[in-house]
Amino acid sequence: MASKPLAIRMLEQRKVAHEVFAFDAAIRSAGQVAQATGLPASQVLKTLVVENDPPRGRPYLVMVPAESEIDLKTLAAAVGAKKLRMASHRDAERHTGLKVGGISALPLAGKGFSVLIDHRVLHEESVLVSAGERGMDVRLAVADLVALTGASVVTTSGHRCRDART
Repeated sequence: MASKPLAIRMLEQRKVAHEVFAFDAAIRSAGQVAQATGLPASQVLKTLVVENDPPRGRPYLVMVPAESEIDLKTLAAAVGAKKLRMASHRDAERHTGLKVGGISALPLAGKGFSVLIDHRVLHEESVLVSAGERGMDVRLAVADLVALTGASVVTTSGHRCRDART
């Protein structure tokens, strides 16, 4: 039997309530995860790797609802960066050590990444995030996700709202 992903071991160690969802590892998009699990797309988060442009330092891990896109100018303003860009799949995997489709802020907590979460997620009681490997996600309370990852709440698209650290 394969070992449990780091994110699940961390949740178990810290006695954080969670539910594991397994699905076809060929699924790579959060939208497809929502379909496979039957959960609303607003409750399934994708973690995007966003770099300073030009790249310097560690990239940001940005958690947003499955069907959302981010506005890089809005996000740059929220974090005080001059310019941001999406990391290529190859660079995202190199930075995180995780495969695209399995990138998650949970197993990367405490590894020096700035973690950001879209403010719209705060309206949800719980969300589904990758467990750090393809084909496995965990559902946990939004408050627990923010606490475990040290995420800053930001606006990632459209109109701006105040940046808040929770």
